[in-house]
Amino acid sequence: MRLRSPWRPAAPALTLSLLLAGCAATGPAYERPAAPVAAHFEDESPARGEAAATLEWRHYFTDTRLQGLIEQALANNRDLRMAAARVQQAQAAYGLQKAAGSPQVVGQLASDRVHLPAGIDPLGLPIQASGYSLGLGFASWELDFWDRVGRQRDAAMATSLASDEAARAAALSLIGQVAQAYVALGETEDRLRLAREAVDSRRETLRIFRRRVEVGSSSRLQLTQVQTLLTQAESLAVQLEQTRAEQRQALTLLVGAADLPGPGLSLGSQPPLAELRPGLPADLLNARPDILAAEHQLQASHANVAAARAAYFPRISLTTALGTTSTDFNGLFEGASKAWIFAPSIDLPIFDGGRRDSHLRLQQAREQEALAQYDKAVQGAFRDVNNALAARQAMDRQWLIAQTAQAAQAERARLSQLRFEAGSAAFLEVLDAQRDLLAAGQAVVQAHRGVLASRIALYSALGGGSLAAVDSAPAPTPAP
Repeated sequence: MRLRSPWRPAAPALTLSLLLAGCAATGPAYERPAAPVAAHFEDESPARGEAAATLEWRHYFTDTRLQGLIEQALANNRDLRMAAARVQQAQAAYGLQKAAGSPQVVGQLASDRVHLPAGIDPLGLPIQASGYSLGLGFASWELDFWDRVGRQRDAAMATSLASDEAARAAALSLIGQVAQAYVALGETEDRLRLAREAVDSRRETLRIFRRRVEVGSSSRLQLTQVQTLLTQAESLAVQLEQTRAEQRQALTLLVGAADLPGPGLSLGSQPPLAELRPGLPADLLNARPDILAAEHQLQASHANVAAARAAYFPRISLTTALGTTSTDFNGLFEGASKAWIFAPSIDLPIFDGGRRDSHLRLQQAREQEALAQYDKAVQGAFRDVNNALAARQAMDRQWLIAQTAQAAQAERARLSQLRFEAGSAAFLEVLDAQRDLLAAGQAVVQAHRGVLASRIALYSALGGGSLAAVDSAPAPTPAP
């Protein structure tokens, strides 16, 4: 009769309990932190318009010249190239970490020749021998019972995804910068056009008053007043020309090419930008690439903490080899020359001078830093959206007010001119009206630019739409 050991039935259960204990000790599964923001944006206007996530940038920025500039910027911008290179580096690092969890199979072909001196042989004869071996082997494959290697792989994958989202954030920022620089240049072109029209008009007025002074129908005081009005317009035109040159250089740097729009650019000729609705802050967490990048970094830190905890458990490795060995090369292929080795090993950490404790504390501190970075990214995005919404409402009202003021100033200038010609008003009244009319026209252009800038800022703050901007390999997927 064969007796069974009372410990054998308990062995599988004991092994399973150890595995479960190890997995539990590595820490809880990742959960997204609660957003440190309010549940709604500070937008009093009713929900209207389209969601930014549904609008790819070409469908939002429909101006063909602006589209061309954005495409050039996405292709030429050096910062975006560096971001794409970082994506490729992170994906390669993930590939290395993923491969670490798979056995490494190596082919082996070796030839040994040994010579021993006669002094170590009892017969006093030198020993000389040859040996050959051929086979396949697994080079120290770690059996990842405690999920240490798996957590390191998860950390590498999250880091790769974070790099991809960071590149998308850089692309979205670049698109917004190019669009803002484009409308700023359009504003300057319109303001310069108004200033030059005022210069031409006032030069003609100066010519008329010089003629009047010659015939004695006007005073030299009025002539100097007209000259002052002209120099003011000329000074404004020179300032705007300098501003335009600086803006063109800034846009050239963003685009990475000198093929910029000519002087025909005008804000009034640009297609209107679509109305956007902000949605909820919870939607922003999945739309803003910078928030997603921060969350992936937090996930990577969480996985690194779990891997650091798993280092406290035994490390089980397996080394095997199967092949043939013989003292003669031809004997490698004979049946009696088969050889194999099976060498499992368990490394049980006992004392390491506090290395594991320090490493765990380091990873935990990095996780806290990543959590703070995530909260900061969420709060910053929430602030960006609220600021853009407030700017959109304010600039819409300012543009209407500026247009009303311009119409009133135009009527004032017309009436003051009539009063002067009728002799019921001094020419100084005409000068003031003309000066204020030019300022009102400039204010209308500036307010129009503010309207467009607020909509560009809102599109960027909401995370934009699809961004096919970075030439990189597909994002890695978790191993089954």
